[in-house]
Amino acid sequence: MKIPEPINQDCEIVTVRTFNAPRAKAYKAFSDPDHLKNWWGPAGFTNTFHEFEFKEGGKWNFTMHGPEKGHYINSCEFTDLQFPSLISWKRYSQPLFRVVVTFEEIDPGQTKIIFRQVFDTAKECSKIRPFVEDKNEENMDRLETELNKIL
Repeated sequence: MKIPEPINQDCEIVTVRTFNAPRAKAYKAFSDPDHLKNWWGPAGFTNTFHEFEFKEGGKWNFTMHGPEKGHYINSCEFTDLQFPSLISWKRYSQPLFRVVVTFEEIDPGQTKIIFRQVFDTAKECSKIRPFVEDKNEENMDRLETELNKIL
């Protein structure tokens, strides 16, 4: 899968963060379920992974558990995996969107991650944009903490 160009920025939510970690380590935080389950989601959320097949066409099914209440079922399929530069998946649970994560080496110990959520329409994107941008930043904060634990 080629990284989609932003045809309409109203259809995308983009989060960018630079981490003090080698690119392979940042990729591992996304590709290893033992690490991913520790940091995925906003602050206070936990995860139960039911299925995690990290291969193109592989399934990722999990439940996110909210800190106060709520269990959120997620069903995804990995669509493009290019170590150590790209991970992409499609969500089959609501809200529907594609995720494209790119890993750019700034220097051997620094990686810029660009996390893109791509929606089919601006209307779909606008429904969650008001709260998801801050939640994505919380997610990146949790990723930073997990990167410090990865050897």
